[in-house]
Amino acid sequence: MFRRRFLQLMTLAGASGLGPWESLAAEPVRTATYYVKGFSCITCATGLDTMLCKQPGIKSSKSTYPEGLVRVNFNPEQITEEWIVAFITDLGFTVQKSPRA
Repeated sequence: MFRRRFLQLMTLAGASGLGPWESLAAEPVRTATYYVKGFSCITCATGLDTMLCKQPGIKSSKSTYPEGLVRVNFNPEQITEEWIVAFITDLGFTVQKSPRA
């Protein structure tokens, strides 16, 4: 059920989040790295990246499967790490700061 809902949300988000990156020079950018549990396939990782990139303040996202590593570049003046963690959690994944937590 979770995977079906996630795929529905990802489809609604569309693939435009995979387009060219905007210039990062004009805005402050911070990078956060998380370990995410719950990826069952590469589609989960790619879908999470697509959905994150649709959010205001997110500049880029790169997730790896099966490692579950998610690296997010964001504008700290627009968005917080707490918001990013909450967003990922709301999609049904579990977020950790370290791989063994």
